[in-house]
Amino acid sequence: MHKIEVDAKIDVLSLNKRYAKENREFFRKNNILVINVMGAIGSGKTLLIEKTIDSLGYKIGAILGDVVCKADYDRISKHKVKAKAINTGKECHLDAHLVNHVIDEFDDVDILFIENVGNLICPVDFDLGEDIRVVMVSVTEGDDVVAKHPEIFRIADVIIINKVGLAKFVGANVEKMFNDAKDLNPKAKIIRMDLKEGIGFDEWLDLVNSYVSRHNREG
Repeated sequence: MHKIEVDAKIDVLSLNKRYAKENREFFRKNNILVINVMGAIGSGKTLLIEKTIDSLGYKIGAILGDVVCKADYDRISKHKVKAKAINTGKECHLDAHLVNHVIDEFDDVDILFIENVGNLICPVDFDLGEDIRVVMVSVTEGDDVVAKHPEIFRIADVIIINKVGLAKFVGANVEKMFNDAKDLNPKAKIIRMDLKEGIGFDEWLDLVNSYVSRHNREG
């Protein structure tokens, strides 16, 4: 029984790898910077994308993954950008095949945000063809949340510790979260942020601009 389960997982990941390669080729052909935003429900993923859309002059698109609803899609659509909702049903993550079905609609954007399903475990194994992986976590999840979910932080290019303004009210130690993230992934860019108070957001915008410049240079 265990061997069958392992073989099935290998087959799924192998298929995902193939579609991720196709996605990456499409994105490179059309010079699209793709940012996969992962994090638990309530960490601030959608608000980060909204504020980024409103603050940068690039043509931006967004794919919004969720299990059943399209509330995030409705929010992003109000910003007059291309957006597409993907409902995953029983699956707790997006995969490259699901993304592959909709990417043709985004062939003329500069930046494509993919908001993954709210989860800190399931998205880890599934490359979507993205350039940058962002993991967002809120202090309201507890200051041990990073240490409890090591794998997703190990694969991140950017780690955002959000809602730092609430830390004193929920008894969270932001520096512990920062140090836990740094220990797990010394190469990641770590940003202390509070989107409601404007903390760390300019640092994020500078980082996105640097990614776009590097992406255009590398062609």
